[in-house]
Amino acid sequence: MSVGGPRQRCVLGALLVELGKEVTVERLVDFLWQDDPPRTARSIIQVQVSHLRQNFPDLIQTTAGGYLARTDPDRVDLHRFRGLAARAQEAEDPAATVGLWDEALSCWRGQPFSGTGSDYLYYTVCQPLLEERWAAVTAWAEAAFGLGGYAELAARLTPLVREDPLRERLHFLLIAALYRDGQRATALSVFHEIRKALAEQLGIDPGREVLELYERMLHDSEGPTRPPVAGPDGIGAGDAPADSAGDEDEAAPAPFVSRNDLPRDTPDFTGREDHLEELFAIGADGGGRAEVCVITGTGGAGKTTLAVHAAHRMAERYPDAQLFIDLHGHTVDQDPLLPATALSSLLRAVGVSPEAIPESLEDRAALWRATLADKRILVVLDNAVNYTQVSPLLSAASGSLTLVTSRHDLAGLGGARYISLGMLSHATAERFFSTVLGPERTKREPDALGRVVNLCGGLPLALRIVAGRMLTRPQWTFVHVEQRLSLQHRRFRELRTDAHSVEAVFELSYQSLNSVQQEVFLRLGLAIGNSIDFYGAAALTDSDLPRTDDLLQELVGVRLLEEQSVDLYRFHDLIGAYAKQKALRLLPEEEIDSTHRRISDYYLHAAQRAAEWLGPRRHDYAIELADTSRYKAEITTRSEAVEWFDRHRENLAAVVDHYAQKGSGQQAWQLADSLWRFYAVHGQTELWLTTHEQALAASRADSDHLGSAITLVGLGIAHCLSGRLDSSLSLLQEAKELFVSLGDQSGEMRAFANLGMVYERMGRYEDAEKVLSRALDHAMSIDDASLVALQRSNLGAIHHALGNYHEAIVHCEAALEIRLDGDSREIQASALRGLGEANMRLGKYNLALGQLENALKVFLAMEDSAGEIYTRNALGTVFREMGDFESALAAHGAALELGEKTAQRSAEAEVLNELGVTYARAGRYAEARSSLDEALRLARERHERYAEASALFGLSRLPAGAAPDDVAGMLATAAEIFTELGVPEAREAAAALEALGG
Repeated sequence: MSVGGPRQRCVLGALLVELGKEVTVERLVDFLWQDDPPRTARSIIQVQVSHLRQNFPDLIQTTAGGYLARTDPDRVDLHRFRGLAARAQEAEDPAATVGLWDEALSCWRGQPFSGTGSDYLYYTVCQPLLEERWAAVTAWAEAAFGLGGYAELAARLTPLVREDPLRERLHFLLIAALYRDGQRATALSVFHEIRKALAEQLGIDPGREVLELYERMLHDSEGPTRPPVAGPDGIGAGDAPADSAGDEDEAAPAPFVSRNDLPRDTPDFTGREDHLEELFAIGADGGGRAEVCVITGTGGAGKTTLAVHAAHRMAERYPDAQLFIDLHGHTVDQDPLLPATALSSLLRAVGVSPEAIPESLEDRAALWRATLADKRILVVLDNAVNYTQVSPLLSAASGSLTLVTSRHDLAGLGGARYISLGMLSHATAERFFSTVLGPERTKREPDALGRVVNLCGGLPLALRIVAGRMLTRPQWTFVHVEQRLSLQHRRFRELRTDAHSVEAVFELSYQSLNSVQQEVFLRLGLAIGNSIDFYGAAALTDSDLPRTDDLLQELVGVRLLEEQSVDLYRFHDLIGAYAKQKALRLLPEEEIDSTHRRISDYYLHAAQRAAEWLGPRRHDYAIELADTSRYKAEITTRSEAVEWFDRHRENLAAVVDHYAQKGSGQQAWQLADSLWRFYAVHGQTELWLTTHEQALAASRADSDHLGSAITLVGLGIAHCLSGRLDSSLSLLQEAKELFVSLGDQSGEMRAFANLGMVYERMGRYEDAEKVLSRALDHAMSIDDASLVALQRSNLGAIHHALGNYHEAIVHCEAALEIRLDGDSREIQASALRGLGEANMRLGKYNLALGQLENALKVFLAMEDSAGEIYTRNALGTVFREMGDFESALAAHGAALELGEKTAQRSAEAEVLNELGVTYARAGRYAEARSSLDEALRLARERHERYAEASALFGLSRLPAGAAPDDVAGMLATAAEIFTELGVPEAREAAAALEALGG
């Protein structure tokens, strides 16, 4: 069953941990937001609980201060684990004890609270739970040691100690189990690992018991096959060791030499768990065939590190040999190794004398395959350049495994498995820093740590270089490192050591390209934004489509470019920075300018065509493009237009900024004007504000009054929807004055129409009705059917607010009856919502419900978040009047949550008011008081007079004990505001005040 999003998982998890106990709302707020909760935190938690109650009936109960979960403890993994652990501690039979610990540990199926995104929850709840698990692991290991079966115990302990290299007791048990199983060399190796980890991370030596065990193993020169061990706490010496291996065979050495020449494993290896599991599965399945796995990724992605780490972990599966060879596919000042040379090295490694190695490549490959016949061998072919180099080196022996690492795809290796390495996740990168530098250092600066991780882009090589530099410079803070990495001209200098360099890794890949590929790489480095589509790449490179496709795929094949989805490409952040720096250094300035002009004009032209599918353009103006692409993105439907905008929304904002910075004010405001409707419908308020503010500054700098006026209208709408009504009013009035000075009557009427909607939000209904009526008259005079329908729908909303419900219905029905060309769903949905709200006020709840549900379907299909917010809130009111309080609360809550998610705040006070009334009708007065208090605060802050009066009236109607002290004063103020606004609630408030004796 789906639990829902991170917040619902967090709330549910917190309640289940404290099963049967109250979890206060304050504690849930801390879990979700810690020190920075939103104003609507309590309401959001109430919404999450309502959703959870729908999925888990009878689980959650409301308490005086919060909530508690009540169910059978055996249905919750944590409490079942604790019950089994308690039984294991009490069990007397050793085998039963081990079995109970095993069963208890099987309850753990991943990281607690994974995906909740709450650091506070992790440190206060999750970490103590993890310590419970480690205590159980240790108890199981101690009990299992007493039963024998040391090889199996060692196999199970090995991956566990990798999870936390500082668990000294578990390391002791692992070393003792390996030693008792006769694996002294491996046991000594594990000792050295734990000693190094403790020294590097904590500056201490292992404890006494580990050191004593090491000394015993070190002085056991006889090398017993089964050393007598008294128990996990010590090794006995009472029995004589077994005889040594016997006399050496004086005959000639066997033709095959077993050896392990794998490079040193990385002790702080972090992440890549899924890839490791995939490699282990390949190794486990390889009994009947010669397995080949190719690990690909960009330079610095950690391909070699992963291959070597996996090889060490799987070494016991391949007892005949574990070999490693660097093929130098990308090595400074060194050509790739020839396959014949590589085969010579491999053959000598397994005991073939130099005199016996044939001359030709074919004969060497045949001898290599024959030598490996019937052998279980693991070979790592590192840093391969192409299929031709690798193919002769592959083993054909059943049960063998060859791991190949390469920056290239190496397509054509029949039967090979492929693992493509991306970047490390943000959480894994932070965990890596914690492993290398110690958790104390990373916990001190969590925010700066996150920013450093972002600057490294998850590239393992970059992360390792930064961590290494910080390890040798304990005085460096993450803030200091962030400052150094943030300087563009210094970034690659900071990502360089004597042994490694991120820039050098990228340079090797660049030098491996031919001249045409290098030119395309450089031009892609000049792209505006963080991704580019197929048609944009054609414009950028000035190439035809088939050639563009070939070149992009070639760069993808060598891991210099990522294909995010079909025909959408991006650089890794650091590769993109490298490509841009190199392009700016190598390309002539005029070529850089022409490349920027082609890609920016491509976006402007495509955005104008996409915008036409979202609604009619309210102003006609010529689009002047200095250099248009020969190829244009195919946009033939509204859904394709929405998809195109969604793909490029960040890029488009970057292009507006580019135009503004270049002084191309006209292009800046024209592009911004094409974006506002998409940003509005899809809740991209911050991008909307940013692009229009930049466009306005650019058009003002050019003294472009038309551009300024058009941009002011878009900016005014954005401020209105984000709840900034005063600034919205000012912006729209300035736009109106500019249109008047230009003699642009259509522009003036557009400003009037939008002023009407701001007046409506501010409760200035008479002003709203006047300007909207004037806008309607203008629309009718120019015979613009679309504009007539829009203004009728808007007037319906004003008459609804004034209590003229029948008049509101007339306007909304008239809007629906107008036949419109093109996509008119936005106007139809708004009119349907108006009908539903008016019929609700007339008590026609079933009719209203159907109309609002139809409106919601349209808004959802259009992904119109603003329309969805208002419609869900209205549905909540209908459900309340029909007595369905749970559905009402869910609808109000969904509206509130969507407003927070999209930063569209204009409806926030209205939704909180309706939510408060619904809580009150449901008898949940404390929650009603909280919602109404917040609605009142917001309404006063934003000068929303109707919302202020509604909140005051709602608070005054709460029962004694829940209502504020000054009920009479609140009622009087509410009645005064309602009367001033001319709304029907004035009579109801006056009657309530009179009944109170006021």
